[in-house]
Amino acid sequence: MDPANPTCPATIDWGPSTRMTLTPRDVGGMRVLVAEGIIDATLPDRLRAAIDADEQIAEVWLKSQGGDATAGNAAGRVIRSYPGLLTRIPAGWTCFSACNFVFMGGRPRVVEPGGLFMVHMFTHTNDRTVISESVLDGTQATTELIVSIEQSSALLASEDNDFLIRMGISRRLLTEVMYRQQSVGNVDDPSTRYCLTQDEVQRYNVAASAQ
Repeated sequence: MDPANPTCPATIDWGPSTRMTLTPRDVGGMRVLVAEGIIDATLPDRLRAAIDADEQIAEVWLKSQGGDATAGNAAGRVIRSYPGLLTRIPAGWTCFSACNFVFMGGRPRVVEPGGLFMVHMFTHTNDRTVISESVLDGTQATTELIVSIEQSSALLASEDNDFLIRMGISRRLLTEVMYRQQSVGNVDDPSTRYCLTQDEVQRYNVAASAQ
């Protein structure tokens, strides 16, 4: 395990640091769509096109370090618009940050033992450099930045809560896990991450049946 964060492994496989690719594959006689890479604004439209292009797709497998939060929510809603489309985090794969919301769109949802549903507190400012530069610019600039962060974070929290309710996730995932993580700092810092156990995956309804 990672000594900086004992909830997660020291080695993380969350896919390439390039735009998310969507690749249909046949696995064990089943058609799956493998989604791996960074989530960007084009993903929701590309995801819908990929699913529409192959009616045999039964599951979406996810491996991602996240990306555009708004696009992640939209992509999750795209998946939810296809009844019975399952999302899966296979063993050894990681779904982090905005990827969480893509995954939540599935019904059913499966996090395999050894698969990582990794979360952090969602905020529009994860870079200490932005805050430091604002402080150097003076009190007014710092005040404006703080107001901006508070407003955008409140809006994001509202959107997250609404999305979780719609997707059938316990809102306690936000209050008991996500919003208790360190919010300001480099998102690449392992101490800002939290990997749910299999018990927590069930407790917060992150994994879900088709019902």
